[in-house]
Amino acid sequence: MAKYSKKASEKVEEAMHEMKEGELKTGTGKKVTSKKQAVAIGLSQAKKEGAKVPKKKT
Repeated sequence: MAKYSKKASEKVEEAMHEMKEGELKTGTGKKVTSKKQAVAIGLSQAKKEGAKVPKKKT
């Protein structure tokens, strides 16, 4: 399992919470229903803020 910084973990936690409440939206404005998508959005937001996020495995 990849190690994420505390800030990245907090962002993912926020995104999951928003998804469960039905408030998390994709870039196009659609509702997020997938847990994987919520995690990806949280990590993306954390990366934009400069948090330590490992590179995506291919």
